[in-house]
Order: sequence, then structure tokens, then C-alpha cells
Amino acid sequence: MAALEYWIWLSAASVSPRAKAALIEHYGDAEAAYYAPKGVYALIPGITGQEAERLEKRDRRAANKILGACEEQNLRVVTYHDAAYPKRLKNIFAPPVVLYAKGKLPDVDSEALISVIGTRKASYYGQKMGRDLAYQICKGGGTVVSLLTNGVDAEAARGALLADGKCVAVLGTSHEAEKGYLAQELAVRGALISEYPPGTRSQRQFFRERNRIAAGLSVGVLVVEAPARSGTRLFANEALEQGKELFAVPGNVDAENCAGCLEMIQNGAKLVTCGWDVLEEFEGLFPGKLRDGGRESAPLVPKLNQEKPPEPPTAEKKDVDKENEGDYIDLREQLAGLSADELAVVTAIEKQSSHVDDIIAKTGLPTAAVLRVLTLLTIKKYVKRNPGNYYSLNITKK
Repeated sequence: MAALEYWIWLSAASVSPRAKAALIEHYGDAEAAYYAPKGVYALIPGITGQEAERLEKRDRRAANKILGACEEQNLRVVTYHDAAYPKRLKNIFAPPVVLYAKGKLPDVDSEALISVIGTRKASYYGQKMGRDLAYQICKGGGTVVSLLTNGVDAEAARGALLADGKCVAVLGTSHEAEKGYLAQELAVRGALISEYPPGTRSQRQFFRERNRIAAGLSVGVLVVEAPARSGTRLFANEALEQGKELFAVPGNVDAENCAGCLEMIQNGAKLVTCGWDVLEEFEGLFPGKLRDGGRESAPLVPKLNQEKPPEPPTAEKKDVDKENEGDYIDLREQLAGLSADELAVVTAIEKQSSHVDDIIAKTGLPTAAVLRVLTLLTIKKYVKRNPGNYYSLNITKK
């Protein structure tokens, strides 16, 4: 624990990732860096005078508080020296000295991680392609890396989850600042990582800094939709500087959102129309792990009530066997494509919401199976997750 305290001190220091990495490169570990002679920090390349002054304070008071927050938030602390720290990240500029991870971090160095990125202001085409290509990549044995921002990135995470595949999200904030439902689902079925300890106030440059981590984790970067000047282009440039393979989805030549992708293709990025177009480039690096996942689209979601929660269904309308009531006939049509387990879970949700423990008890299914089904139903938007592990139906009546 004592050694970990020094790593936490360094990760929480108000200096750049470059300065933190410079200390580890110079001293080997955080504890040795902490006990460096006074005045030496300013002499180390990569550390500015102002940063040296901040480091000289050697303030470890926040470390115990951060460790307590990590325990409360179920965060795993992975230091630069830990075996679980991805070797790929050690090859990038200013590798993070600590990763705060939630969920199950895959064996990054032995898997084909693909960043699927694009503009926040994605068109319907961009959102669909992001979701479908991520779905196909996971079906083919790949792992998706997402930034979880609105638009293409969020749809890529949804596609990965709909494929029951692996997805790693790289946050540009501390964990508690990311409150979206996708992050909640990935904490159960995937992994979320951040280099920022709990309690860190968000700053604009964090979102640029996370790009180097997401690209560093990946063997390739797939750009789905990007204007000529955009944050997505900056990510792509970062990936190229790291020597990563670049892929791009073609689009309309007169569409602003496609200009960046078309330019990348002209400059050598591989044109992509399906997930296998990406994965086949890495088949030799991961023998026996990758396959053609096909061109199937991610499952469509039903007609939804996006504006307000559904009205609590009455006991009569909840009965699955009442086929003569018009409202329930519509409900049966919307649920027609669900599996037996999914229907059992939907049927178990009473009133406006039900606690997950009650759903497990009513279905009689194993806990793991119910949690998996609830995740899928949430991603498909049949079900809405509410605070306190309560779930409600999210289906409209025609």
C-alpha cells in the first residue's frame, strides 16, 4: 500500500502527462521520484519550471482520500509497473503513470483492439455505420475501443454490446464525472479506464490527452465520419504518429461529415465497408482469433418513448396471454423478436419499475443470466435503467 501511495501522488499531481512520464523514465518508479533531492525536478527534460515547483511540494495528503474513493467506486488502480499495465501503452508518448479501471480490462496485448471513432454530430448514416461496424468487428473476434462521446463513438459502444462483444472505453474525465448509461453498462460487461484519479476537475485538454491512450491501446483506428477539420481528424493524426493502421468509411462527396474520411482514403487509409475489411489486416498478428464476422447489421431497436417514462401498466394489460386487448397486441408485436429469457425478464418488470432482485426472483433465472439480459434490453432500449438498480419498461403503445 505504501508504494501505491506514491503512484497515486504522482497521478494526482497538477502537472502534464509528459512531466509525469519524464519522472518515471528518469527515476524508474514513483517512490524514487518522490524522494528525489530538492531542486532536481527542474533539471529533468520534459518538466517545466512551474511543474517542478508544484512537484516540490510533495503533497501526498490526497492519496488516502483517492484510494478510499477508488474502493467506493470499484476502481482498480493499475500502475506503470503492474503486470496488467498494457505494454502497448508503454510505447506511446507520455504513457499514463496510472490507469484507473472499472470492469474487466481485457488482455490488451494479445487482442485486436480497434478504435471506432467519428464526429459527435453524426448523420443517421454515420451512426448506423458506427454501430454496425463495431458489431461486426466484435462478431469477428475483435475488441472495440470507444471514447463514449455522442455520435459515432457512442454508437460504436452500443454495437459492441449488442454483439455481446468486448469494449474498452477511454474517458477524458475521472470516473465519477461520466454518468451516462453506456458507461454503467460497460462497467458490468466491458471496461472503462481513465488516467485521472477520482475527484479530478475536468479540463478541456483532458479530451485531447485521452486520444493518445485510446490510439495506444489499439492496433488500428477506424474513422466512420469526420469533417475536414474536427477532433476526429486530430485523433487520426495521433494514431498515425503512433504508427497505427488507419481505416475510413466512404461517404457522399458533397457531405461535410464525409470530407475528412474521403481525404484519408486519398492519402492511403484503407476503405472499409464491413468489419472484416479491418480485421483481415491483423489476422497474421492474432492467428486463430479473428474471423469474418459477416455484414449483418446490429439489431434494430423498437419504437420508443424517448420523452417520458411509460405509464405503469395495469395488472390486466401485463398479462401476456390477453391477446384480445388492442394495447397488448401492439406490445406483443414490438416484443416479437425477443428470446424466451428476454420475454421472461420483460414480463417480470412490474408497475413503473422493479428492482433487479425482484426481477431475478420472479424469472427464476440465474443472476448472471438476468443481468446479461437486462443489459441487452437496455441497449436495445426496450428497458430503461433507473437509479438504485431499478428497471422500467421503455415501450410505447400505438
